[in-house]
Formats: sequence, structure tokens, C-alpha cells
Amino acid sequence: MKGFCAIAPIKAATARVLSTTWQRCRVHFQRNALGHAGKNSRRVVSAFIATAFAQPGHAAAKAQWRLVADQMRGKLPKLANLMDGAEEDVLAYMTFPQQHRAKLHSTNPIERLNGEIKRRTDVVRIFPNVASIRRPVGAILMEQTEEWTVQRGRYMTLETLAPVCDDLTLSLPAAQSD
Repeated sequence: MKGFCAIAPIKAATARVLSTTWQRCRVHFQRNALGHAGKNSRRVVSAFIATAFAQPGHAAAKAQWRLVADQMRGKLPKLANLMDGAEEDVLAYMTFPQQHRAKLHSTNPIERLNGEIKRRTDVVRIFPNVASIRRPVGAILMEQTEEWTVQRGRYMTLETLAPVCDDLTLSLPAAQSD
């Protein structure tokens, strides 16, 4: 787990500052896990891990995850250790209501957004000051927010988040001018 040392402080900061859990993309975890399986056993390993994702709730998913990890321990100890270390992060989305899980289990929407920001800012290459990057990145973020808002069925809305939030009133600090 060579990247673990770099991630641990970020996870701790996220938990402390945002009062939230760290969610590891289950798609990317699946890819990492298959790297520990032999070529001939990848389908079986993938199917076994997927049984945890198919569970109706967080407790059932954790129990199934433990069962799968324990079954793998004899033949694929590295995979079992990977599953032991990733359990909380990969299954974090299961603590949310069923309707949100499909939107939370993958980091692909965020990766697409980051890719779009990179694509558009690479054209400029060098920004002379902070204000010169705020405008294009802010415009990209506003476009994405608008798209996510309009596509109500595809993304989470304040209405669907209401049952899991204590307070839906968000206040962000004012942007400091440089």
C-alpha cells in the first residue's frame, strides 16, 4: 500500500473539517483488486466482491465483505489484506439511502469535471495571477452545477438529500480577493 501514507492525512482532514467519511471509488477498487488475482480467477474474484455491493444495506454489505475477504485469505492473501484495509472506504456509500448509492459509489463524475477543468486551462498554460484562473474555472464549475441541477434524475437534489442532512442551509466563506 504505497499510496496509503499520502492518503491518510487527507482522509483525517476530510473527516475533521467536513465531518464526513472518505469514499473510495468501488470501480477503481475492483480494478486494484483484480491486479491481485490470477488471470484465470479474475471473473470469480470480481463476482465475489460484487456480492458485497449487491447487499440491501450497510450491515449486510460489511458482513458479505468480511465473508469474501475470509474466503480469499487462503489462496489470495494479498487480495484479502487489500480488502481488509479498504472495507470502510469502499463501503462508505452504503450508509446513504438506496436512491443515492448509484451516484456515490463512483468518482467518475468528479474525475470528468477535473478533466474538463484541466482541458480548458491547459489551453492558457500560464495564469498571471489567481484572479485570472478564477474566472474560467468558476465558469466551468457554474456550468457543471447548472447541468447537475437540470438533470434532476441523474444527480442528487436538495429534496432527496433532506432525509440524510441535519441542516440543508449551506454557507460558504466569502472568496478573498488578492
